[in-house]
Amino acid sequence: MVGGIELAPDSLVLDVAAGTGSISRLLEARRYRVVAVDLSEEMLTQHPGPHRVRAVADHLPLREETFDAVTFGYLLRYVEDPVATMREVARVLRPGGLVGMVEFGRPRGMARFLWRMYAWAVLPVAGAVIGSGWYHVGRFLGPSIERFHEDNPDLSRRWEQAGLVDITVRRLSLGGGLVMWARKP
Repeated sequence: MVGGIELAPDSLVLDVAAGTGSISRLLEARRYRVVAVDLSEEMLTQHPGPHRVRAVADHLPLREETFDAVTFGYLLRYVEDPVATMREVARVLRPGGLVGMVEFGRPRGMARFLWRMYAWAVLPVAGAVIGSGWYHVGRFLGPSIERFHEDNPDLSRRWEQAGLVDITVRRLSLGGGLVMWARKP
């Protein structure tokens, strides 16, 4: 996802739902100035850069048209209204600014059967073996991903409703991974 966002060095990028900082670190390696946003103070402490904001994605306490790009990973499954959240993302983007997302996908055809076996059976068992709460994570992921894609069968349309254009969708890992990019007109 980060590789699909081509900006000049020193561009200002907002990483929303920044979590453990993996996307922020990739952005910083490209010499972008990164502002990390997460609702968890504990997660924000894991970010290397000095610019960290504790906030929720659908109410960003940031000025309009500030950022050259906005990135996020595994966010839209956790918000109440994906279109409203995408509108908020678009609000803080400069005209011509880019958006990049990485999310779990839902494979099609025979791959979906194999994915369901993995997500609904293997992950919970692997989580139980690993221990320390991973069993619950393993049980949660499959249904969470399934519900998200049932409720949002056409994410491109949701992004269009938020005012974004030039939407590109790439399905990876037989459809188990989903990467999207778009631009604010």
